[in-house]
Amino acid sequence: MGPLKPSLSIIIPAYNEQARLPVTLRKIFDYLAETHRSDTEILVVDDGSSDGTIEAAEAFQSRHEGLRVLRNPGNRGKGYAVRHGMLEAQGEWRLFTDADLSAPIEEVEKLCCAVRRSGAKVAIGSRAVDGSLIEVHQSAFRETAGKFFNVVMRSTLNLPFADTQCGFKLFAGDAAERIFGLQRLDRFGFDAEALFIAYQLGYKIEEVPVRWRHVEGTKVGLVSGADSFADLARVRMNHWRGLYNPKG
Repeated sequence: MGPLKPSLSIIIPAYNEQARLPVTLRKIFDYLAETHRSDTEILVVDDGSSDGTIEAAEAFQSRHEGLRVLRNPGNRGKGYAVRHGMLEAQGEWRLFTDADLSAPIEEVEKLCCAVRRSGAKVAIGSRAVDGSLIEVHQSAFRETAGKFFNVVMRSTLNLPFADTQCGFKLFAGDAAERIFGLQRLDRFGFDAEALFIAYQLGYKIEEVPVRWRHVEGTKVGLVSGADSFADLARVRMNHWRGLYNPKG
């Protein structure tokens, strides 16, 4: 009999996160110790960082079991990094979270409760379901752009979610392997793409309000933000071309 699979994998896509990553990893390890989640693995996926992100992650790796450091072949984008982590992970459940922990790691309990209660294979953190849980808001411009993106997303992809872009999502391991095995977008439109694929595959998805606070230092600029809108059209085109059809 081989080694038991971890019950949870936590995937952290990281690009130039030398300053924030040690604080994030310390918070996650403290949470795991307090909740006695010893059967958890953490995967830091470096996306071609030009600072000391790799060294910061490997310093933790040398002191903590259960931490793996993966490297992308250069700067490929958050979508590529999350896909890399999801497909390398071993956990029965797989969470990806932003390196700044905009959604506190403790909020994973809400996602776990949602899937246990409903039998869903996917649970996504949401800032839009209950705005009172937002502790620090983005700028008015970014919040307005986010709301507009959601309107376009709904009309383009016909997904029923109020917030596809919150970087805090939980997938059952078997669902993650199917979804991210088909997912193609490398940059910020990948969230909507992954949910579109999950929806097409018939997975039940729970949208769960979570605490969230904006942290300065976002990697989403005006150009990448605008490209996320183009990604919605790419998802629809990929669907028409049959690229999201399960293999075999």
